[in-house]
Amino acid sequence: MPRLHALVTYVPESHADAVLTAIGDAGAGRIGNYSHCSFTVRGMGRFTPLDGAEPFVGAVGQPEHVEEVRVECVVESEKLDGVVLALRAAHPYEEPAMMSWPVDGHTG
Repeated sequence: MPRLHALVTYVPESHADAVLTAIGDAGAGRIGNYSHCSFTVRGMGRFTPLDGAEPFVGAVGQPEHVEEVRVECVVESEKLDGVVLALRAAHPYEEPAMMSWPVDGHTG
């Protein structure tokens, strides 16, 4: 049984479909005979770009808030690095927020 990780990221609504497709194509969200499985919910992301940042939205030194989509999915351990690379390539932010952790479960 493959070891699974939960993966969570936040992406502007305008790029959510592109990120979901990219990570699914890289192997995220595979559950049994299904691919590209995920859960999404809308929310508000908040951040302040610091000196040296090149923000996709906002300006250095100015607090910003953006309507974002929280994306959650599972990823088999051996595919995690490739999924993270795909996420970074499809995501518009220079530093996308993401987190992952091992979970109990199986892919069917």
